[in-house]
Amino acid sequence: MKEDFYDILGISKSATAAEIKKAYRKKAIEFHPDKNPGNTEAEEQFKKAAEAYEILSDADKKARYDQYGHQAFENGGAGGGGGFGGMNMDDIFSQFGDIFGGGGFGGGGGGRGPHRVKGSNLRIRVKLTLEEIAEGVEKKIKVKRKKQAKGTTYKTCGTCNGSGQVVRITNTILGRMQTAAPCNVCGGAGQQINQKPAGADAQGLITEEETVSIQIPAGVQDGMQLKVSGKGNEAPGNGISGDLLVAIEELDHDKLQREGDNLHYDLYISICDAVLGASKEIDTVSGKVRIKIEEGVQSGKILRLRGKGIPSLNGYGKGDLLVHVNVWTPKTLNKEQREFFEKMQEDSHFEPSPEKNDKSFFEKVKDMFS
Repeated sequence: MKEDFYDILGISKSATAAEIKKAYRKKAIEFHPDKNPGNTEAEEQFKKAAEAYEILSDADKKARYDQYGHQAFENGGAGGGGGFGGMNMDDIFSQFGDIFGGGGFGGGGGGRGPHRVKGSNLRIRVKLTLEEIAEGVEKKIKVKRKKQAKGTTYKTCGTCNGSGQVVRITNTILGRMQTAAPCNVCGGAGQQINQKPAGADAQGLITEEETVSIQIPAGVQDGMQLKVSGKGNEAPGNGISGDLLVAIEELDHDKLQREGDNLHYDLYISICDAVLGASKEIDTVSGKVRIKIEEGVQSGKILRLRGKGIPSLNGYGKGDLLVHVNVWTPKTLNKEQREFFEKMQEDSHFEPSPEKNDKSFFEKVKDMFS
């Protein structure tokens, strides 16, 4: 069972923000890697204290933890924060370095090393048909991205000697404390360009076109953004490539209208078909299907074809196709047709006589959204 955050920091639930920060600083100094070189148990305690502080120092996260405990932050419940289990010491120092005045303690250097620069992200828009959205699709897109030019070499930064940081040490009542900031010459990378080929920019990068394969899952919606890791601009030296951000644009369909995972189709039939019944072919995202129209169908009737909609992006089945029946009334009649309908005006079979199960328009709309 996971240890209680308050117990880790040695405080009570009523502790103030200042008391939480003070308790974390005390634990962090006690278990700091510089004071416990090679001690894996101390490093684990250091990470636990950082995780506890990350939650309890945030008023919103603290409130959720007080109400639900660790369960509030499981399966992504923290909304992007909560847990240093997969993070390294650099991440903790970069996020809470102000607790120590920069991150280091004593003269050991803290083992942080050069900062790995990340390349910038790229953004593109991909247009998809309803059919592609229903099935999922692989798109091959040509992207112009910055890549490290061949022949570019690097040398150790002379200002920070490859550490990526400029360090100052001061004496305090707690001992020797060091503050560190990214080197302003190399930007924290620990290296500088030694030589670069013609055509490369100041960072040794050159723009090239590359075909990127993008797997788009079924069920995406207009405006959604997907991320293809590492397919943005490259970074100089030993940096990390940026990401390719893919914005989804949904194209209009000639016959179908989308509403979440459901689809709507307007089917127009003649008075004859409404009276006698008919068999009609309609469009779906997976091809055409034939449906039966019962005799005596009323205009506004909604036929639900289950599972003929869009798959749920979360994998919870498919939506439905709602077929809206519209009885088309002719606007012009010849003499014979007019005489027929004039005669039928007096026929009791043509008198409106809705049954109890014939729902009103508002009831049908209510059913659609229920």
